[in-house]
Amino acid sequence: MNIYRDLDDNRLLELLKSSDHCAFEEIYKRYWPILFRHAQHMTSSNEEAKDLIQDLFINLWQKAEELNISGSLSSYLYAAVRYKVFDLIDKRKVKNRHLESLGNFMDTGIFSTDNTVRENELARLIEKEISKLPLKMREVFELSRKSHLNYQQISERLHISDETVKKQVYNALKILKVRLAGVTATLIFFF
Repeated sequence: MNIYRDLDDNRLLELLKSSDHCAFEEIYKRYWPILFRHAQHMTSSNEEAKDLIQDLFINLWQKAEELNISGSLSSYLYAAVRYKVFDLIDKRKVKNRHLESLGNFMDTGIFSTDNTVRENELARLIEKEISKLPLKMREVFELSRKSHLNYQQISERLHISDETVKKQVYNALKILKVRLAGVTATLIFFF
């Protein structure tokens, strides 16, 4: 007799957090069919739905000890399926955009959107890395590169020395160069 079958979701969740494999199996048996139907309805694909639910349960098991579920387990699982479906849809859009660009290339011999896609992706990555710079360094760097102020104007505005401004810009460029070194090569290769 399976004692786990009689346990409620909250108890199963507690046991799952302590890496109880039988609790995980019961959650899997209890929720796989309904989550699969939900994913299949949202994706219109049995294969994608199976992969998605399988991935969901793998993540659930791997991160069991870290789980922090404030509501019910069923709500958490349904939301996780929705997020995975949304992620899948986003990936489809990117894939379709790239396939369309490839199709244009094959038809015309030119990538009509290739440069725009590369530029936008590179700009997004650069902005992301700039946002990770220390606050003062980022402020100096943005005044220099985005507002096109010279070192003296920046030093007057921020009440710091020209030498500090120069050093902050130099250090920011050095950090960005290291962080973005592999990115440009990757963009060139994949796009």
